[in-house]
Amino acid sequence: MPMKLQEYVNLSQLTTIQLGGPARYLVECSSIEELIEAIEFAETKRLNWIVIGGGSNIVFPDRGYDGLILKMGLRGKVFEGDGYIVHASIAAGESWDDFVKFCVEEELAGVECLSGIPGLVGATPIQNVGAYGQEVSETIEEVTVLECSTKDVLKFSGEECGFGYRTSRFKHVDRGRFIIINVRFALRKFGAPVIKYPELKDLIESGRRETKINLSLVRSAVLALRKKKSMVLDPGDPNSKSVGSFFVNPLLDENQFRTFMERADELGVSEKVPIFAVEGGVKLSAAWLVENAGFHRGFRKGGVGISANHALALVNFGGTASELIGLAQEIQEKVLNIFGIKLEIEPLIFE
Repeated sequence: MPMKLQEYVNLSQLTTIQLGGPARYLVECSSIEELIEAIEFAETKRLNWIVIGGGSNIVFPDRGYDGLILKMGLRGKVFEGDGYIVHASIAAGESWDDFVKFCVEEELAGVECLSGIPGLVGATPIQNVGAYGQEVSETIEEVTVLECSTKDVLKFSGEECGFGYRTSRFKHVDRGRFIIINVRFALRKFGAPVIKYPELKDLIESGRRETKINLSLVRSAVLALRKKKSMVLDPGDPNSKSVGSFFVNPLLDENQFRTFMERADELGVSEKVPIFAVEGGVKLSAAWLVENAGFHRGFRKGGVGISANHALALVNFGGTASELIGLAQEIQEKVLNIFGIKLEIEPLIFE
């Protein structure tokens, strides 16, 4: 069957932030064969191409994309193992939160703190998706990919994926080389949730009374926290029209942290800086840096702004992609000038 090629598709309809002009071509790929056919079409036409999933971590320009969009449509779920460890092999086009919900219902521990995150399963290894003290790298045991140049199907163990804080080999060193087609997770049957994040722990403890902490309770608490911060997609909440956190929490080594604290001392804010010890250094709160650079929650500039409920979420209030990118750059520049920290942008930006 020939692939169903669409032309001049409005990209704002395919992204959670609802920005971007038309894509020259779009095709939804529901098999590896269709992915290969689409890539070969782009190669023949000498077109740039990109794979998108749920569109929750990408910003397209107002002029659109003069290339081919490959919409990930691979489906399928296989769960194996009747012991303590259950292996879940999930196709890249499956909804991430539907997968998490199923795991919680089946009492499979390991991804419950990642509830409510929009997008598809195949995107999660790319930036090592994490939230509330949990990361996908903790449960990923294998990632299956299509190598774009050779059209070969390859497999990488979790250790071979180069996972780090909000990163992996697929995000940097091998960006554009592979298309993730399947992810296999190792989950714990009847496993107890591991709650590391203080805000999540406090919420659970404040409302549980004598109830035993279980996966369902954790999922409900995470969803409540995310909704409070407008980090759950909700057509009735204008603050949720975003790509989630726009900036990554900076990781500083010992020398960088010392320099930062000296500057914070000069500004008289060193005692107020929220810091988190991590392997090899310290993690700073990007949200704190943004707010203390003068960009408060609810800040507006033109048709874009900062969420009233989360300082890291840049929101489309009827504006343009160029306005959004301009605001992001303004925030970066001011944080750099005041604190000496260059904030890394988390979503993929096309300009």
